[in-house]
Amino acid sequence: MAEHRSMQRGALLDAARSLLSEGGTEALTFPALAERTGLARSSVYEYFKSRAAVVEELCAVDFPVWAAEIEAAMEAAETPEGKIEAYVRSQLELVGDRRHRAVVAISAGELDAGAREKIRAAHGGLVAMIVEALESLGRPEPRLAAMLLQGVVDAAARRIELGAAEDPAVITTTAVSMALRGISG
Repeated sequence: MAEHRSMQRGALLDAARSLLSEGGTEALTFPALAERTGLARSSVYEYFKSRAAVVEELCAVDFPVWAAEIEAAMEAAETPEGKIEAYVRSQLELVGDRRHRAVVAISAGELDAGAREKIRAAHGGLVAMIVEALESLGRPEPRLAAMLLQGVVDAAARRIELGAAEDPAVITTTAVSMALRGISG
């Protein structure tokens, strides 16, 4: 029974990812979740009390997975510059991932304070990884530099999301180049 519940919960989260990546937060409704999973709407409420609860669970499940992927890419790099490149590149590679698109849709959406705090905390964890690399390069104001660097990554991610005229590989290379030139300045 518990295994069945966990499968249904997983199916609901998967449906939520699809809805968010297709239509943003407006698309994430309980009727749509019920329709996608074949569950009765009342059953959806047994698993989640609100849209915010669905979103919080998605963040709790998905963010650590990407953070681990980004961390692994950074740890594989030999130099602080390599770590920074890995940080930018791995985040932009994840943009094509449905889970990433879902949470990008979320963070732009109207969420309750609890869900927003979870997203901020997860992003904060990523930024902390880069602060260390910037410190080892002797960068003044490494925390500020890390936040600005994340701004470049976010802008590049939005550009890729929008299906901009440039090829995603060109956007990624340009973001990496700006990051590396910026930190050496």
